[in-house]
Amino acid sequence: MIYAILLIGLATGVPIALAIIAALLVFMGTGEAPYSLRLVATEMFKGMNSFPLLAIPLFVLAGEVMNESGITGRIIAFANVVVGRLRAGLALVNIWASVIFAGLSGSAVADTSAIGRVFIPEMEKHGYSRPFAAALTAASSVIGPIIPPSIPVIIYALIVSGVSVPALFLAGIVPGILLAIFLSVFVMLTVKVDRGNQSEGLTAEPVGRALLGGILPLLMPVFVVGSILLGIVTPTEAASFAVAYALFLGIFVYRNIALSALPRLFSEAMRDSAVILIIISAVSAANWVLTYNRVPNMLTDWVLTNVDSRTTFLIATILLFLFVGLFLEGIAAMLVLVPILHPMAVGFGIDPVHFGILVIFNLMIGLITPPLGLCLFVAEGIAQVGMARLTRAILPFFLVEVLVLLLLTFVPETVIWLPRAMGY
Repeated sequence: MIYAILLIGLATGVPIALAIIAALLVFMGTGEAPYSLRLVATEMFKGMNSFPLLAIPLFVLAGEVMNESGITGRIIAFANVVVGRLRAGLALVNIWASVIFAGLSGSAVADTSAIGRVFIPEMEKHGYSRPFAAALTAASSVIGPIIPPSIPVIIYALIVSGVSVPALFLAGIVPGILLAIFLSVFVMLTVKVDRGNQSEGLTAEPVGRALLGGILPLLMPVFVVGSILLGIVTPTEAASFAVAYALFLGIFVYRNIALSALPRLFSEAMRDSAVILIIISAVSAANWVLTYNRVPNMLTDWVLTNVDSRTTFLIATILLFLFVGLFLEGIAAMLVLVPILHPMAVGFGIDPVHFGILVIFNLMIGLITPPLGLCLFVAEGIAQVGMARLTRAILPFFLVEVLVLLLLTFVPETVIWLPRAMGY
């Protein structure tokens, strides 16, 4: 009955958090203890009662402020100066603008929304098909949560005790850049557009002004990530600095944000953060139930008994997360599966930082896979091309990202080299 309630809820469009809570209430209500129902609320509160968790609404707010302040346009102009003159230049600008934006928001959905509104119509003007432009925008936005700062990284570090947030931040830099390089090479080899006219619409701004306009936004990830790596601030304190810096740029430097707009920005950030936090609280309660019934222990024992090699475990993990990513939002899937799979990975001698980045990379690919890929929905909402056409257009990019995932999985140095070089 419990699984039936959960599956029916998901199939009928009930939000994942509410479906989990409904299943838990039925399970706890049929328990032996008359006070079992109160445990659901207690465990939900415990799941959110965490100081590091404050970094999530703060980073969300920083992203909202940056979008409002016009930073997105300056990032695009900066990326256009750097790569816009190459073959398929406008497509490359799309990819590398996502790399820069990743260092500001840490959210793939925010990346798709902010960059897609500019690039999808602009790429169509210069000979790219609209489904291709939407697919590339969604695919490149996956870079957002991999390169620091990253909301999924903070959540992963909360789930797995002993894994350092700075180490995970450092570990995400090379994979994010590798993904951008692979996407860029694929685009340059396959796109048939006349060279030299693909970025005309974005080159009106003088080169010097575009470069100067990109410096101030680019300094934010340097300050935020650098201060965390140096041990000056915690991720939560760094997130509050990101908000202050974005507000300073928007209100006093660029002057694109009126004080009257702040209540709207704060309320939008609160709404988006609430979606993430209610999922965290619901899954925390579900994890308590699973742990109380020794489900993780039983699964761990079964896997260690029946899976005889590290390679087999890694392949099985990739397939599991790719499958789960089709149906579950990434953070929810992470909260459910990581407490079970992490001890198994440690048992096979897999570096915890390496495994963490693999999990995050896996689940971010799920953001562009139907039927529930959030970035796919956002891109389709902007492009209005139909989900079937967009799914066909994004398939090649999906395969490129899986190729990068396999490289990261079986060449661990691509992930753990930089953290180790920095002493983590």
